[in-house]
Amino acid sequence: MRTERTLTRLDRVFARLDREPERPVQLGMPRMSRHRYVLVAACLACYAAIVWAVITTSWLVRLDWQVMFFRPYQQWPEIHAWLDYYVVLGQRGPTAVMVAAWLGWRSWRQHTLRPLITLAIALLLLNVTVGAAKIGMGRLGPHYATTIGSNEMWLGGDIFPSGHTANAVVTWGILAYLAAGPRARRWLSALSAVMSLGVGLTTVYLGTHWLSDVLLGWVAGVLILLALPLFEPLGARAERWLLERRDMVWARLVRRFGKDHASVPVTSTSGGLSTLVRHPVTAGGDSGRHSGGPVLLPSGPHTARPERGPGAASAGRRRPPHPDAPGRSKPSSARPVA
Repeated sequence: MRTERTLTRLDRVFARLDREPERPVQLGMPRMSRHRYVLVAACLACYAAIVWAVITTSWLVRLDWQVMFFRPYQQWPEIHAWLDYYVVLGQRGPTAVMVAAWLGWRSWRQHTLRPLITLAIALLLLNVTVGAAKIGMGRLGPHYATTIGSNEMWLGGDIFPSGHTANAVVTWGILAYLAAGPRARRWLSALSAVMSLGVGLTTVYLGTHWLSDVLLGWVAGVLILLALPLFEPLGARAERWLLERRDMVWARLVRRFGKDHASVPVTSTSGGLSTLVRHPVTAGGDSGRHSGGPVLLPSGPHTARPERGPGAASAGRRRPPHPDAPGRSKPSSARPVA
């Protein structure tokens, strides 16, 4: 009776670590649907509303000052040390390295550069859009505020919108964007939302950002994730270009080193075993040496030197035999050449 072995959780983990034999067919590029266009328009409207509320010194600015005077880091000082480490999850350098390592393994496993190229495009959009908004509006942070109740705009700061918050939304949300299945996408979306929400509130707790900075950072990050399908054709062209450059470099290396110092595989079979021997052939080459293709030696034992008869053996000795030395016996079998 034949029974099938039940796979354990550890077996499934190691199966996931194995490289797939070929690129999966379900790796389709997301498209800009009507629903996504509506969300992009809503995010743009929300982005403009927050900026306008800060510029006009509305109720949102008054809320910023109330939260700043509340000083959360003084209200709950026991969690200050822990939140100093947690806010690192919103810094661009550490998060980009962690996410790039994961997506690099995904690229190797699925035979595609799409995850890494998508991450690069998202980070480039993040740096351009958020960086330009920071420099253009020049808002000062709570620790550098000059006038109580003012919006602190165009004073040479770089705090609006929050870069930590937008970076947390993009770098952790890209994992959900590139998820293979709907279940994984839901779980990763919830995880990225919780982490970006926590990073944004942590910056408010530490007093490094206004509350309106965090709101605009959330909207800016979500807007980049929603607009990523517009750049998928660009990523596909970049992947084709990189693969073509790789093939060209590889072909050039093969031509160069194959001409200067080629190697000719020689396969010999002896005793039922196959041995691959490579002989270097220079560019000039020996005219008597085989110049291409595998050289197959005949099967069977190969002697290292021709067998000689008794007369030839005695005549070919370089010194006379010792009278007490025993005579040589004829070898029973020849040595194979390795």
